[in-house]
Amino acid sequence: MSDGGVVVEEIVVVKIGGGLDLDHDAIADDIAKLWIGGIPLVVVHGGAELTNKVAEALGHPPEFVTSVSGYTSRRTDRRTLEIFEMVYCGQLNKGWVERFQKRGVNAVGLSGIDGRIWEGKRKKSIRVIKGGRRMVIRDDYTGRVEKVNTGLLLSLLDGGFMPVITPPAISYEGEAINVDGDRGAAMTAAALGAAALVILSGVPGLLERFPDESTLIHRIAPSEIDRFMEFAKDRMKKKVLGAKEALEAGVGRVVFADGRVEDPVSRALSGEGTVIG
Repeated sequence: MSDGGVVVEEIVVVKIGGGLDLDHDAIADDIAKLWIGGIPLVVVHGGAELTNKVAEALGHPPEFVTSVSGYTSRRTDRRTLEIFEMVYCGQLNKGWVERFQKRGVNAVGLSGIDGRIWEGKRKKSIRVIKGGRRMVIRDDYTGRVEKVNTGLLLSLLDGGFMPVITPPAISYEGEAINVDGDRGAAMTAAALGAAALVILSGVPGLLERFPDESTLIHRIAPSEIDRFMEFAKDRMKKKVLGAKEALEAGVGRVVFADGRVEDPVSRALSGEGTVIG
């Protein structure tokens, strides 16, 4: 980072998936090494798997719905949102901050609600397919990140603090809304004009024949990203959609990378995984 503040074109946004098979210590080691080496980073994390376990234990098991356009998401009533906040904003966010602090990084954990870091419109209704039938759900607290408070994020970076962000976001009316973390990370990278967006998950990248990891797709030209959407299964669909949105907004490159290995971010930035851009 320069004496005059963060060089925006050098910022890297890292999205850490919520799978329990990711190597959290290896991820924290690598991010700390990059940060101390002078790379400005914004971290976004998920936590779906642990949230599912906690929701089951609390007697409010998760329900997933598929939109008419084919994307799967969590059905978010008010109780689900409360559990979501408890796990994402509490245990997981502070767990990541603690890991980074142990490694000499002055991390600050925030949700998208705080300081209206992530702002968007709450969906009045969602159209889903259930049991082969189309349905409309109205009592749902979901939305999409449309605005990013880059002023707050850049102020933190300029002050030597690494932002660690997690859903939910805040609606324009001031309500907490569940948003997709991958697309939130993509919007953050786009708003900051980041050099790169690295999305870590429990696979080495986009696979041509999921779950066969030997079928990794190594390179995708931004102009051909729509053609590769057919290989994206389940949660990977939103990652590819987020990548497309980030690239269209000017992010230098997006890398889908393996969060189970040593030095995962460094390896992604050196070209391992699925590189788009």
